[in-house]
Formats: sequence, structure tokens, C-alpha cells
Amino acid sequence: MVTTERKVNFSAGPAVLPVEVLEEARENLLSLGNSGVGVMEHSHRGKEFVAVLAEAESGCRELLGLGDDWAVLFLSGGASSQFFMVPMNFLAGGVANYLDTGVWSSKAIKEANAFGQAHVAASGKAGKYAAIPTTADYKPGARYTHFTSNNTIYGTQWKSEPVVDSPLVCDASSDMLSRPIDVSRYALIYAGAQKNLGPAGVTLVVARKDFIASGASNIPPMLQYRTHLEHESCYNTPPCFAIYVMSLVFKWLKNQGGPVGIARYNEKKAAVLYDCLDSSAFWTTPAEKASRSLMNVVWRLPSEELEAKFVSEASKAGFSGLKGHRNVGGIRASIYNAMPIEGVQGLVEFMKDFERRNG
Repeated sequence: MVTTERKVNFSAGPAVLPVEVLEEARENLLSLGNSGVGVMEHSHRGKEFVAVLAEAESGCRELLGLGDDWAVLFLSGGASSQFFMVPMNFLAGGVANYLDTGVWSSKAIKEANAFGQAHVAASGKAGKYAAIPTTADYKPGARYTHFTSNNTIYGTQWKSEPVVDSPLVCDASSDMLSRPIDVSRYALIYAGAQKNLGPAGVTLVVARKDFIASGASNIPPMLQYRTHLEHESCYNTPPCFAIYVMSLVFKWLKNQGGPVGIARYNEKKAAVLYDCLDSSAFWTTPAEKASRSLMNVVWRLPSEELEAKFVSEASKAGFSGLKGHRNVGGIRASIYNAMPIEGVQGLVEFMKDFERRNG
């Protein structure tokens, strides 16, 4: 068997997964337990996958502290499908508040305007999305308020939920289960799995059942949340393997101390990297300190030539996925839940050496 040494993967997504999870998944590729059929080959109606699905839902409920009044759904289409599915179900020609903090929230706003009025209650666009807005002009009587909790491109993150009177909807794709969530503040939370929860291909949606019941019923069944609730995420063939890996990630997270334990670890990791960035004028961080993300750390070097050199040499040194998003350039290190602190420490040592040679 040919083996390849693993690099330290700082990709924004699909992103690093816990080694323990990858190893367990590998063991079940040829046979899920003693079933004699690989995990990717089981029918989604069979008892083996039904058990996997139940375990994934149970793990999610435990980590988030969800009661029976909440639905846990495993859907397809990524978070981008939620940009139109949310307003299709709940806007219905009315007004919803949207908080614009970057590319992904802007895309959600554009999609929502096809189904009603997406009122931009606050925007960081004028400041190049370097900070989370601190004030907002909310429309009274809005059907819901939508925000993106972490912004992968610009390296900013909400430190707490916005305080609103309408049902709160969140795109938590890049920081879901990276810290405790007070679910009582929300009506619906969605997250593409490929950053903190598992592989690409499955989108987690958790929502209050009464909010789901209030959704439109005159749209295609496949686009109604109630359909997926009634059919326990199996109205169509679900992304079975991705759900299976997500169930393993949930178990792994529980072993890390759940959201409280992983939040402490994430804060520690981020501090190592930000301390390095703040120690020298060689590095500049566009995101304002009060808005800095614990998941996606972005920075610039004195020139684009040096940035290209940094990415190239970092890759040769075993650090992958550090090139910034094409919209903004620069450098980005995504340090999601599964990124070990040793990976961040190794990157910092490389950065210090790079600065000595190029500063």
C-alpha cells in the first residue's frame, strides 16, 4: 500500500477532518461493522443506515441541547441552496431583515429578493467587511432576521447573536459547533458540513418545528422543510456517506468536551496565530480586532510577490491551503475544530523564519 505524508491543511473548505474520524471511516468502507456491505453501499432505507442516521441526529441534539420541539435535518445542495430555500418558505412576499457582512450574506440577500423584500438592516460593505456592524436599522414586523455568523473570506465573526424581535435565522456554515450556541435565540440554523462538521455533500439544518410549520405549502415539496421533517431526511436519497462521517465528527466533538471544550481549544489556537501576527509590522490583519474570527485568520504581507512566495514555500514545508480567497487575495489560515494546535504552532514557526529571511 502506498502512503503519503499528510500536510497541515489550512483550507477554508472542504477542510481538515479529525484523523480519528478518517481512520474509523476507512475501516467501514468495505464493511459497515459486521454487515458485510460498505458504508457507501447500504440502502438509505435499510436498518444499517437508519441506525447511522439516528446516531447522527442524536449526536447533534446532544451537542446543541435540542428538545423535541426542534427538527434536525440532513439536506443536500449546500448552504447556497438555503439562500433561496429560507425565503421561499418564510418570506412569502413580505419583508425580512438581512445583515450584510460579506460575500455569502450578500448572495443570500440577492436570493431573498426574488421572494419578497430583503431589507439590509446593516452592512459592513463600505468598510470592506473588516468589522461586524454594531448598529442596525431593523424593519418592524419582519418575517425573520438573517445573519452569517462567521465570514470565511474576510476573517470576521459575530461574538454573540444580534438581538432582534423577529425569528432569527443563521448561516453558521463556518463556525457551527465551534462554540456554545443558545438555541433558544434562534428559529433556524443551517450549515454546510465541509468546514467543521464533515465532508462536502450534506447541509445540516436545525429548526424549531413551529417555525417549519409556518412555512409556505404552495411550493414544490422538495423545497419545503416540512417535507424533510415528515420523511426524516429521506424524502429523496440523502448523502449517506457524508451523514455517516458527520455522525463520527459528532462523537469526536463530544470527546473533546462538546462546544464548551472545543471553544476553549479554538480560542487557544487562534491566540497563537494572532499573537504572531500582532508582534510585527511585517504582517497586517485587515479584520478589526473586535471582529476577528477564531475560524478563519486572514492577513497580508508587504507585497503580492511576497505573498505568492509565502504560499509556495509554505506548501513545500508541508502547510497547505493558505492562499487567500480570490476576491481579496492575501493569506488565509482556516483553523477549524479539527485543526490541531501543533499545526498552528508549526505554521507560526515557519512564519517567523520567513520574516527573518524576507523582512
